[in-house]
Amino acid sequence: QSLSCITFAPAIMRVLARHAFRRSNWTASVRAFSAYPHAVVLPKDSNQALGIGQYAIDFINGKYGETVDDKVWERIEMFHTDSVMCGVSALAMKTNAPTVLRNEALTYKDSNGATVFGSGEKVSPEKAVVANASAVREWDSNGTVFGYNPSIPGHTAGEFGHNDFYPVVVAAAQVTGSIDGKKALRAMIASDEIRGRLAEVFSLKSYKIDHVVHGAIASAAVYGALLGATPEQIESAIGMAVAHYIPFRAIRAGRDLSDSKGSSAAISTEAAVLSMRRAMAGFAGPKDIFRNPESIFRFFEPTTGGTSSNKDIIDITLGNKQRWGPGDAPFNLVLSHSGSDFAVMGMHFKLGLYEHQSAGALQGVVNAVLGNPDLLAAGPSGVSGIEITAYEPAYGIIGDPAKKNPQTRQSADHSMAFIVSRMLLKAFKTDAATLSDNNAAWKALMLSPYDYGHEALWDKDTREMMQRISFKHGGPEYDAKYPDGIPTSMDITLSSGKTISSGLVMYPSGHARDTAADLKGILHHKAELLGGIAIEKDELSGFHSRLVNMIDASAADMQQIYTFDYNKLVSHPPIDG
Repeated sequence: QSLSCITFAPAIMRVLARHAFRRSNWTASVRAFSAYPHAVVLPKDSNQALGIGQYAIDFINGKYGETVDDKVWERIEMFHTDSVMCGVSALAMKTNAPTVLRNEALTYKDSNGATVFGSGEKVSPEKAVVANASAVREWDSNGTVFGYNPSIPGHTAGEFGHNDFYPVVVAAAQVTGSIDGKKALRAMIASDEIRGRLAEVFSLKSYKIDHVVHGAIASAAVYGALLGATPEQIESAIGMAVAHYIPFRAIRAGRDLSDSKGSSAAISTEAAVLSMRRAMAGFAGPKDIFRNPESIFRFFEPTTGGTSSNKDIIDITLGNKQRWGPGDAPFNLVLSHSGSDFAVMGMHFKLGLYEHQSAGALQGVVNAVLGNPDLLAAGPSGVSGIEITAYEPAYGIIGDPAKKNPQTRQSADHSMAFIVSRMLLKAFKTDAATLSDNNAAWKALMLSPYDYGHEALWDKDTREMMQRISFKHGGPEYDAKYPDGIPTSMDITLSSGKTISSGLVMYPSGHARDTAADLKGILHHKAELLGGIAIEKDELSGFHSRLVNMIDASAADMQQIYTFDYNKLVSHPPIDG
């Protein structure tokens, strides 16, 4: 079937809502709707893998003109800069996976390749990508998406994910030598758009598949588009990525997590880039993968046979022989190309190191501290109990009482009790005058890598405070508010009997729907905190400036965008002991 790709208009919202797509309504060309020409729609009865390839090529190469709002450009720069500072600090503190993968990459010399953080020497692009993406992800402190956009029917699946994939774009820029900073940022917008919209229409976690698959698909498309691949070659690469490389959530199972959890995005993206290189060399991967009845999409959400009430039940899925024939994909896919309604605008910043579902509880700490001198005066010994009320899945995952005894850094940053205890203890050690408002408090109390290191992990005060924390499920009232927000509340009871309440937190600072926090100021502080861990102050200023001003970078500048003197990294003992 020919590629179906049309612009999205409010007039067809009702059609999307009824899922009444008919082949006769679509043509092979892009049809314009002047009322709302901001997006393309890939209907469920079309070859969406081919459509994603065409979208990436068209958008990245400027087919739609200069129609992206300034605030989108600003947001993508902020997310990219934030991710790089996470990455270089992880390397400086000798975290295991980023160090292993960086060393591995440096053994794959390739004069036509790309660079790892802190090196001007080129290596195979997929090896540069796996090293850099692993470093970016190690702290679990870069951007997050919740896959929820109720303004588009069917785009509320709620899959989460993270902004781990920008090194793919930089690698492509360095391989070609002809991509400037603005085109690279445009490609990053496209990557987040494809990944973010897929997260809105298909929940991987519901089937125990790791969320990084959507990022791998986006990475294949964007890398191919930047290197001049055809839509058919991108379709082939996406087919390979989905058919050959599906990571299950086994990497997250158990109390103490391995390197595989933090490097999942990196490893999947390495495979995606390699798949794209093979496709461009002539290798033919599976076509039309979203409608393939035996790929993950129709296998777990069959569109022929079964019913909507039971299609996600495994025994029905496995026993449903009728669905093996031709059929639609499980979803329509809307991809923005103009204006401000891009997926990246719905993504969330982490203002320090913490698991994203604890953001509401951390805002609760900030709210409780501000304007409550009795709390600060009480000190740790004056706190008799803390009750945190949260939603599912936060209550059942990071609020699990078993996580009050984390044994590793990776398990500590997925323990709400540990995370909250570290921030509250930091507040007790901070001059009250410093905690003048919300922005000042987030800066002063920001959790850093040191809050999860070996010494912090076994800190006596932290362990004692964790035992005073209890969790309560907020029930349907709280659950219904997620993933629109992060509904959390906190009651801190002092030894005096006084209870200090945070109030209901829906949109904590850093959340895409929060409008009160000074994001630029807080993120600048975070960049100085993390960047300062890795790079001496004089060099850090120039390195940070290159990232912040990447929109003005030339193609030649992009060759050195990740370069700094690795031999002059600030020296630290390994953070994990």
